[in-house]
Amino acid sequence: MARAVLPTNRFYAAKFAGASVDPRRVRSLHEFAKLPFTTKQELLADQSAQPPYGTNLTFSLGRYSRLHQSSGTAGAPLRWLDTPESWDWFLGCWQTIYDVIGLRLDDRLFFPFSFGPFLGFWGAFEGAARRGNLCLPGGGMTSAGRLQFMIENRATIVACTPTYALRLAEVAEQERIDLAGSPVRAIIVAGEPGGNIPATRTRIESAWGARVFDHTGMTEIGALGIECIPNPGGVHLIETECIPEVIDPATCKPASPGQAGELVLTNLGRWGSPLIRYRTGDLVRVDPEPCTCGWPWLRLAGGILGRVDDMVIIRGNNVHPAAVEELVRSLSGVGEFRCIVRSRGPLNSLAIEVESTASQPAGRRSLADRVARAFQDRFHFRADVRVVAAGSLPRPEMKSRRFVRERKSPATLR
Repeated sequence: MARAVLPTNRFYAAKFAGASVDPRRVRSLHEFAKLPFTTKQELLADQSAQPPYGTNLTFSLGRYSRLHQSSGTAGAPLRWLDTPESWDWFLGCWQTIYDVIGLRLDDRLFFPFSFGPFLGFWGAFEGAARRGNLCLPGGGMTSAGRLQFMIENRATIVACTPTYALRLAEVAEQERIDLAGSPVRAIIVAGEPGGNIPATRTRIESAWGARVFDHTGMTEIGALGIECIPNPGGVHLIETECIPEVIDPATCKPASPGQAGELVLTNLGRWGSPLIRYRTGDLVRVDPEPCTCGWPWLRLAGGILGRVDDMVIIRGNNVHPAAVEELVRSLSGVGEFRCIVRSRGPLNSLAIEVESTASQPAGRRSLADRVARAFQDRFHFRADVRVVAAGSLPRPEMKSRRFVRERKSPATLR
């Protein structure tokens, strides 16, 4: 890949010009680790300086056939181009993912997302179609319409975010649709950590009567992680198609065995716009034990645990959004929720808005007390809990945004 990319890819030619090792002559992981990291900030700056696609292009623009972009939930979106060959590699990763989860030829796959420029499940859709499976596009519909369409066409596999899987379950209950009695046998979730948050996973599987498979990937890096059948609660990385590393985000040294660290990935087949030693910002922990499924690839225990920069300090306590979701989802009577981190002095505080599934005021007051006590017991600080009207909190189709930061001006939310 390095021999093919460096002569014409201006981004990496400039980046590796001062490297202590020539990537075209790397023969060991020790030498490989001497190459500099690539960061999202570099890519965004490059696209800003050389709009609209930047200089991480190995070929002339006429060679590229697909454009996708990241969701932009954490800032400006990244635009990403693929040649037919690079996209073929991307779909090949999905072939492996489908092999791991045991996709059958008679499976019908439903994709309830908008099919816009966000990469979403584009690769999953085209990868399944390439295998000969019936693929059902669910763009441009209401949630109720999607459920009806899914059932009428007897879909057996659904691909969506964990948030939207819960939203569809909520709508099914309102519409009196027997979701657990439908033909759906599996749900592939991605885009956020919920698939491997036990309480969230349990809610989805209980509502749907189906097995959840967690998948991880990124617009710019590819589709490279999937949960195996016999050992839920973790994600394998397809090491035939990538080089994974886990580093201490503070020191950039390899993380110690069992230590949570930042996932760094190099994709090996997306030569049109490659990424070499890319700091994903995802927090992971390597499982040191061989997996019972027999796949030899690296397994991330608990999948993506969260984002490296997501942690907030509330009154001296380190709090990760995934831990908050696990706690809230484990409490009965909670519909949707949102957390607001307030910074108005030396100490941050946390306010939580929760929707109650109870119909009576007493039940809503009881829920607020239970959530506040649970936070006190688990995180050792008191949260300001407010019960809001059912259906008033956002329910996005793709990635959720349940943690917002409020600066000194209450009107300024990030």
